[in-house]
Amino acid sequence: MSWKSPLIGYENAEPLPTTINPDGKSLYNTPGPLSKAYETFPDPIVSTNNGFDFHIYYIQSSPSQMQYAKELHERVRREFPEASSLRIYKFWDKPVGPHPVAMFEVNVFNPHQLGAFFSWLVVNRGPCSVLVHPHTGNPLKDHTELMSWIGQPWPLLTETLPKTGD
Repeated sequence: MSWKSPLIGYENAEPLPTTINPDGKSLYNTPGPLSKAYETFPDPIVSTNNGFDFHIYYIQSSPSQMQYAKELHERVRREFPEASSLRIYKFWDKPVGPHPVAMFEVNVFNPHQLGAFFSWLVVNRGPCSVLVHPHTGNPLKDHTELMSWIGQPWPLLTETLPKTGD
């Protein structure tokens, strides 16, 4: 696989300063306009339906994990009740789709929700692992190359994923 340079579009930009901030570690960054990524997801993420999925995994044969996951599911619904906020799916008690263990799913629609829910889950996920992936129109790539994990990663059943997109 080849990756495009992350500096495309900055070929003729002024050199960045090498000044060290008073903390002695961080680099001074010249102030400028806010990145568009604060408001919209970058290409190729398609946000017409939702930008990112969070799949919260738990081991369904473990009563303590199942109980925690049920409580977490309820807490997510209580913590993020806004009608136009997150999309929270039903609680599955068995594996579904490419997911090797039981889970529930939460969708986010903009970068602010992504950051808020990600940081909230980092400290509240308990024993659950979380697969986070974007929607680019290529489900296989989204689940296997562009995903991130919070907690222990799980092998996915990728043969169930359509091989579409780029």
